[in-house]
Amino acid sequence: MIIPYTDIAEDTLNNLIEYYVLREGTDYGEHEVTMAEKVAAVKRQLKSGEIVIVYSELHESINLMPKQLFLQQENSQQS
Repeated sequence: MIIPYTDIAEDTLNNLIEYYVLREGTDYGEHEVTMAEKVAAVKRQLKSGEIVIVYSELHESINLMPKQLFLQQENSQQS
C-alpha cells in the first residue's frame, strides 16, 4: 500500500528518509554529499512521484522504493 508522503509528520518523514539513505549506502562518486543534501534529493523524488513510501501489511514494515518497481511487483503478484 502506498502511503502519501504528505500524510506523514515532517519529523517522522525526515527520520524515515535518513534511515533509507543510511541503509542504501549509495556511492555518490568523487565528491562528498551531506546528509541534508541526500535527504533533500529523496524529498524531491517523493514530490515528483519517482519514489513512493510503501507499507507492507504482511511484514508490518515501511520502505521507500522506486514507483516503477512497486508497480512491477504489484502486477506480478496479481498474475
